[in-house]
Amino acid sequence: MKNSGGPLEGAVVAVAGAAGPAGRAALLRLADAGATVVAADADAERLASAVDAARYAHGGATVIGDTVDLLDPAATRAWADKTESEFGRIDGVVHLVGGWRGSSSFADTELGDWDVLERLLIRTVQNTSLAFHDALLRSDLGRYVLISAAGASKPTAGNAAYSAAKAAAEAWTLALADSFRKAGGEDGPRTAAAILVVKALVHDAMRAERPNAKFAGFTDVTELAEAITGVWDRPAQEVNGQRLWLTPHP
Repeated sequence: MKNSGGPLEGAVVAVAGAAGPAGRAALLRLADAGATVVAADADAERLASAVDAARYAHGGATVIGDTVDLLDPAATRAWADKTESEFGRIDGVVHLVGGWRGSSSFADTELGDWDVLERLLIRTVQNTSLAFHDALLRSDLGRYVLISAAGASKPTAGNAAYSAAKAAAEAWTLALADSFRKAGGEDGPRTAAAILVVKALVHDAMRAERPNAKFAGFTDVTELAEAITGVWDRPAQEVNGQRLWLTPHP
């Protein structure tokens, strides 16, 4: 059954990087909360599977998939414009584009890993935030939600490139939050950019592959999806520019 009467009933939410396990969970939860969900990913086949799963789970839910290269600023802006034109509003962007590369030690870091992670973890945040900025300001409940990692605040030797990329993505999102704050004037922001921080994510397929692993401190993708929708349950002034920790603060 689809929920009704909540803050996402009738809202339009774009999900960037929707084809992975976290994206699938987010699509399901957002659809359950009553949102129209517009999902984007570069992998058309996996995206179609994720969209179909959300539609099947919630009969009557509007879940749409768009194959978009989020590394292309023009393509990302075209996706934002198309979404707002088709549905008349955009109330949220959930950024789930991910990727990880690491090394056994700091000295073994490959700078090629930075080149990959800069594109996946930073450039996609830049493109989506710039493309959707004005539309989110036009909403009375706009939210931009970045998923980040605890390593951005406490980097480890073998995760230099990953942690630095995550930290840069957080800084960019906090600058977006400041733009929303300034736009709100004396009344405070009506639109918010928030960061959900996890240690790492886990899902059922990972548990099946490693049945003896503890995954201590990991956040299940279904818990993450619940936290994502929860950002709309709180006032914009309360969550704008905040790191919301789903794992103990390091």
